[in-house]
Amino acid sequence: MTYQNNFPVPDEILEQIANSGMEGLPEMIQIVINEAMRQERNKHLEADPYERTETRKGYANGYKTKKVKTRVGEITFDIPQTRDGDFYPDALEKGIRSERALTMTLAEMYIQGVSTRRVAKITEKLCGPQINSSQVSRATKQLDEILTTWRNRPLGKVKYLYLDARYEKVRIAGIVQDSAILMAVGVLENGKRSILGVSVSLSEAELHWRDFMEGLLARGLEGVELIISDSHKGMRKARIQMFTGIPWQRCQFHLQQNASQYVPRKRMQAEVAADLRGIFNAPSRELAEAYLHEIIRKYEKTAPKLADWMEVAIPEGLTIFSFPVAHRRRIRTSNMVERLSQEIKRRTRVIRVFPNEASVLRLVTAILMEISEDWETGSIYLQLDSH
Repeated sequence: MTYQNNFPVPDEILEQIANSGMEGLPEMIQIVINEAMRQERNKHLEADPYERTETRKGYANGYKTKKVKTRVGEITFDIPQTRDGDFYPDALEKGIRSERALTMTLAEMYIQGVSTRRVAKITEKLCGPQINSSQVSRATKQLDEILTTWRNRPLGKVKYLYLDARYEKVRIAGIVQDSAILMAVGVLENGKRSILGVSVSLSEAELHWRDFMEGLLARGLEGVELIISDSHKGMRKARIQMFTGIPWQRCQFHLQQNASQYVPRKRMQAEVAADLRGIFNAPSRELAEAYLHEIIRKYEKTAPKLADWMEVAIPEGLTIFSFPVAHRRRIRTSNMVERLSQEIKRRTRVIRVFPNEASVLRLVTAILMEISEDWETGSIYLQLDSH
């Protein structure tokens, strides 16, 4: 039997199309997806094949072949089965939203005549050479309804709130500009992570961050006990206004990076970095503050600008000492959101310059929605009942 549903084409496979054409792609897709489905069955059964464990929830029962018509031809997949029949892998469908968003972005660039030869080649392979604006419009409208619903979904109690931003190049009124992607991630009451919101704006100005935070609160965000972020001026002003009285942890990773700007000689950088780690890794706030005062005195003459900066900035990275020891490793930096940025970068690199703000919001939302769903159904990120 042949199934007509579209198949999600991973980014690595798009790269393969761009660089080497279509040869070998069906086999590559077959191997990747078959392995993904096998891993999915193992997760469903909570046991690997032939593994003896008390947590096992059933047994594998071979495979059933299915033929699927994809954009790169008809492929036969081995669909894993279970004895009770209560399993069907979603690997064939998984990622389809982000793949559609990527395809629509490429198509928009192609139609508007702003695509590179590389993008045009991919677009013609995926969409055909006769794709037109009305086809793209219909496809994007359906996808945008799903993504908009997710972005506007109700929120609830969030214990820890992480804020960060990254930039993508977008063509606006014929001019290529850097647009800011504002992101919010939360640790929920059950200890799992969720991507709470995403927005695209012209900058990280206070106005844009304030609008973004207002949107989170309007959707029901409550219960925040700590905000973790860097110290961007616009974000800082908006946070103080919108989350008055809520403690703030300045990202220790960013503090380490910021310190290098005040180190007068390169040979001092390793020593300064070690001193900062000593402060951050102290067993208590009292010891951290005592060590900080010692370090400030140490650099008063050899690096006075560094000493002045430390006196103001470093205490903003010590808020975690008011929270449970078991939580501190997870809340000392905003690296979790930084890793999201890296994933977005990896999966948008084929675009280079987005044709408009709607297209970047569409693709980034699709990527983050997929990641958030994995987080919310996956393992616990932080044991909130630990002290």
